[in-house]
Amino acid sequence: MDESGVEDAAILLMSLGEEEASEVFKHLQPKEVQALGETIAKLKVVSREKVEQVLVRFDEVAGTQSTLVSDTDEYVRSVLRKALGDDKANLLLDRILQGSDVSSIESLKWMDATSVAELLRNEHPQIIAAVLAHLDFDQTSSVLRVFTERQRNEVLVRIATLDGIQPTALKDLNEVMSQLLAGGERMKKSNLGGVKSAAEIINMLGSSVEASVLDYIREADADLAQKIMDNMFTFDDLEKIDDKGIQAVLKEVQSESLIVALKGASAELREKILRNMSSRAAETLKEDLESRGPVRLSEVEAEQKEMLKIVRRLVDEGTIVLAGGGDDQFV
Repeated sequence: MDESGVEDAAILLMSLGEEEASEVFKHLQPKEVQALGETIAKLKVVSREKVEQVLVRFDEVAGTQSTLVSDTDEYVRSVLRKALGDDKANLLLDRILQGSDVSSIESLKWMDATSVAELLRNEHPQIIAAVLAHLDFDQTSSVLRVFTERQRNEVLVRIATLDGIQPTALKDLNEVMSQLLAGGERMKKSNLGGVKSAAEIINMLGSSVEASVLDYIREADADLAQKIMDNMFTFDDLEKIDDKGIQAVLKEVQSESLIVALKGASAELREKILRNMSSRAAETLKEDLESRGPVRLSEVEAEQKEMLKIVRRLVDEGTIVLAGGGDDQFV
């Protein structure tokens, strides 16, 4: 969901009231709750026209209500506590309204990358790998960016070579592991980590870090590095998607994001993108690309990463198929 979509969703939830909104929050992922919570906390004033536009868009019957919440901070606290319970709500509220620290695997999913990195920084790389394998790929990549280059590389080698996780491998993290180990010694091995997980994480680290990681892994184990590379998907690999797939991707990408992402694309990929747009849209995009000045590499990589998230989702949904690759699957 883009930034405007998050704001619209936040306005809709505010118009629903605490009880109904709390029911919605119960069905969202930590990252979604965080994004909506932060947005609600920032929405001090919402125009009547904007509210009506949102209500029409979501086809909800909410009248012409425009006075939503007088104290947004208190609204967020109340809604999240009803939806998530005091412990999780307080943890997330600390992130939204200030900042906090926690101690369990599930709680890590509610924390910012810097806090997770600080919590794990002094642990053995194998222990860090075991913990990060439980998190979403994008959160893990954000945590790894905070580490030193050497520690990041060591952890990624271990993620790539993980073959499931035994409870005994997690005990050294004490409170961080408490919830994960609640099932005891006989808890079944979790199917986490592996080459594909490492490839997904490296995909999201950015080209400069990616090169360093792969060089390190290649020195330690050339075959492992090749297996990871075979499972990676870069922005320029969009060329492997057929025209129908490219058109499906373009339908979900904001024009401003596309402009920034294409600033770092190959000429061949630019041409493919333009070929799958209407003549008018292609001409406009060309003009925008030519008129746009230099863009920070970090901004380009961020927008490319967002586009790759869209591609992954569409592949998972079966909307598009990636041509080529070892097993003809997008990972």
